[in-house]
Amino acid sequence: MNYFELFQLPPQLMLDTALLAERYRALQQQYHPDRFAAAPESERLQALQHAAEINSAYQTLKDALSRAEYLLSLQGLDIRGEQQTLQDTTFLLQQLEWREELEALREHADPDAAIPVFEQRISSEYKRLSQQLETAFNAAQWMDAADLIRKLKFVRKLRDELSRLEDSLMDL
Repeated sequence: MNYFELFQLPPQLMLDTALLAERYRALQQQYHPDRFAAAPESERLQALQHAAEINSAYQTLKDALSRAEYLLSLQGLDIRGEQQTLQDTTFLLQQLEWREELEALREHADPDAAIPVFEQRISSEYKRLSQQLETAFNAAQWMDAADLIRKLKFVRKLRDELSRLEDSLMDL
């Protein structure tokens, strides 16, 4: 089942997420297992399976990176769940620097001032990479798109770690 076809949306990186959510709710209502409570068991199981597929499709398409990975898989390049290392040494060195900076924030004299500065730099990088990803998709440069997705996943993970650090510092 093609997730874009399921939601009657064009297979593209940029989606109308409000329309996606609207179509998700309509499909969920149509295939909700409660609607099939009095139906034969085979129909109940089929409705349950449809509901699970709809949920999985929605979770994939509502997240920009998951959607990008899914689009690549439609092009025959499945990178979902892979553990491939990037070959971009400049980005790898940047990763190391960011990791060191993140660790240094734990011991910073004024983390409340330093964290937003670091967060802004990381968010700017995420936005820059996202724009490059859109360009790569528009140009059908699938290998470039795959590398950009890998980079974006790292930056998103770094942002998540920064958020956890911020939360832990607030608990002190």
